[in-house]
Amino acid sequence: MYRTDTKLYVLTGFLGSGKTTVLLKLLEILKGHRIGIIQNEFGKLGIDGTILRNDEIQMVEINRGSIFCSCLKLNFVQALAEMAAQDFEYLFVESSGWGDPSNVQEILEAAKIVSGKEYDFRGVICFVDAVNFLEQVKEEETAFRQLKHCHLAVITKTDLVGEKQIEKVEEKIREINPVCEMKTSANGQIDDSFLKKDLLIYEWAEGEETTNSVETKPKSIFMEYDGQIDRQKLNEFLTVIAPDVHRVKGFCNLTETGWTQVDVVGTLIDYKESEAFEKSQLVFISKIGPMIIKKILSAWQEHVGTEMKLRN
Repeated sequence: MYRTDTKLYVLTGFLGSGKTTVLLKLLEILKGHRIGIIQNEFGKLGIDGTILRNDEIQMVEINRGSIFCSCLKLNFVQALAEMAAQDFEYLFVESSGWGDPSNVQEILEAAKIVSGKEYDFRGVICFVDAVNFLEQVKEEETAFRQLKHCHLAVITKTDLVGEKQIEKVEEKIREINPVCEMKTSANGQIDDSFLKKDLLIYEWAEGEETTNSVETKPKSIFMEYDGQIDRQKLNEFLTVIAPDVHRVKGFCNLTETGWTQVDVVGTLIDYKESEAFEKSQLVFISKIGPMIIKKILSAWQEHVGTEMKLRN
């Protein structure tokens, strides 16, 4: 058994907290270093993996569940063991927005046994959505657990809120985790000085059983359609759906702007230019279980009206 030089960071944060956006900035900062990524999403469509993928990064995608859940835990252990053989300088694990990392140390121990190598584990970083977090943590045990078991909390989207809101978020973070380091991030930018630290000095909670399970896994629905649609029609559709979903994300071909990356978190609908795809694709993570299917079908028919397909 020996320690690799690979520095391992686990990135958590509730759905739509900006993990992928900040990770892209970190990859820019670390350009030229040997980097690996394990990317985890709930839906079978790897939206964030598509955004992150480039020829310089070695990436493994583990989708259709949480890597901390028994349903995918063995896949995660195997991916960690295989990545240990690559001798990366950095390995970033981007967990799904529903990922509860309470058992991360147990998983790292299992990977060490399988691979015979031990990572230089540098800590869990939790991304906290300044706009939506205070509501999320009231309703979702996962948002609480992600903070409880982190070593660094990064408050994202601070450019979208005022100082009072940021202070309220900071107070709530301290209520849940009194010792983790805190940073803020606007427009996906981040102070990278934490890369020179051992964040484990900010350990607060001991490991425990994760809340992620097959039973608690939220319903995810995958949509695809051909051709283009008007942005206004899509916006109307998404506005109707937004209250009943934790997150919508994907890539759509819009009449006005062509291929566009779509992100919906809370009441915020964000559009960015994207590469082209064969078909438009959206993933919905439901707050209301399978009932979201009827809601999607009804709202699409009313506001868009073109042919589309839904799949589990």
